[in-house]
Amino acid sequence: MKIEIRQLDSQQPGFRDDLKALLAWESVSDEQVFSTVSSILSSVREHGDAAVMEYTSRFDGLQVNDMSELEMPASTLQQAFDGLPQDQKEALQQAAERIGRYAEQQKMAGWQYTEDDGTVLGQQVSPLDRAGLYVPGGKAAYPSSVLMNAIPAKVAGVSELIMVVPTPHGQVNELVLAAAHLSGVDRVFTIGGAQAVAALAYGTQTIPQVDKIVGPGNIYVATAKRMVFGAVGIDMVAGPSEILVVCDGKTNPDWIAMDLFSQAEHDEDAQAILVSPDAEFLQRVRASIDKLLEEMPRKAIIHSSLSSRGALIQVRDMDEAIEIANYIAPEHLELSVEDAPEVARSIRHAGAIFMGRYTAEALGDYCAGPNHVLPTSRTARFSSPLGVYDFQKRSSLIGCSAEGASELGKIASVLAHGEGLTAHARSAEYRIKDQ
Repeated sequence: MKIEIRQLDSQQPGFRDDLKALLAWESVSDEQVFSTVSSILSSVREHGDAAVMEYTSRFDGLQVNDMSELEMPASTLQQAFDGLPQDQKEALQQAAERIGRYAEQQKMAGWQYTEDDGTVLGQQVSPLDRAGLYVPGGKAAYPSSVLMNAIPAKVAGVSELIMVVPTPHGQVNELVLAAAHLSGVDRVFTIGGAQAVAALAYGTQTIPQVDKIVGPGNIYVATAKRMVFGAVGIDMVAGPSEILVVCDGKTNPDWIAMDLFSQAEHDEDAQAILVSPDAEFLQRVRASIDKLLEEMPRKAIIHSSLSSRGALIQVRDMDEAIEIANYIAPEHLELSVEDAPEVARSIRHAGAIFMGRYTAEALGDYCAGPNHVLPTSRTARFSSPLGVYDFQKRSSLIGCSAEGASELGKIASVLAHGEGLTAHARSAEYRIKDQ
């Protein structure tokens, strides 16, 4: 099965327009999705548990008479972990430990300083009270996403973490439940879709309202998250998975082909791009792609992804490769080059940077330690990976001494009068000495 993956050349006319078209991704929901989600959100907000049970019956085929039947006891999570094969149990534990160790380094601390007149200024950091974690269910279940979302929340100090995961027709993924057990998830409800997002955002008689919702989902889940933002926080509205490999032509082409496959196999809209100044190497990778595709269980998805959104890009030199990488601002960036750490210093926009020929992106997906929840669709230009800081918030600290209040009051008075806000000015002026 040969893949007609497009090849671009940075020296050809129209290259920038072709690259822009390649990267374009429209994530806005169509009117039908928007209307359906809006109706579900309104229903759950108005009817609470009853609406959640109705939608769970309609969409997941689970008939229940009481919400308690949709909450999974902690003992079930423990049993799921205990029942895993030993190799899976150890792999989950090792991944969890590494993710937790990395997350510990991200915790923000408060700070303050005292000015000469005794005025105290600073910042106080506190965790969210409650967070909600959406986890895809059924066959499309990812225990690694449970670890990546839940562990940073717990390291941040979130008091209560509520997980929602659909179990269509009772289909349960034991690895997902085991990951929830390892991560310290407090409550698990077997619900999904926009109705689960609504329940977390607004609260029901059984499910408490959370402060922030994180985790991946389908277009209905993503649309619901977008629509409830403001009532609660969200992590991001993620697009399809992406990988950009920058290679100097000295890496085994089979390795690079498989690295491209590792993202292309997610779904037909995933994007895998290789950039290199070595024209011959690009052709060797193309040959590896055709050779290795036949052994891939998900070859149809890979074929569709690479044919529709993949590319091999020839550039003038490595400097131009870095320039194009910064323009693409990929979710995952592999620097398969000599002295990759030095090259990484030139990267301004990327969700995660994988340095060196031996650092496969797949390691970051599961167990390296840094979070695999990353900005997509060029949003790495202005946003960052999910981390402990997403579950903490900052409060400013201001404590004026009498002398400090007097001096600051004079400044505030002038500015407040300039804005026409007399009460602001008077409030400050009351504290000015010798008025």
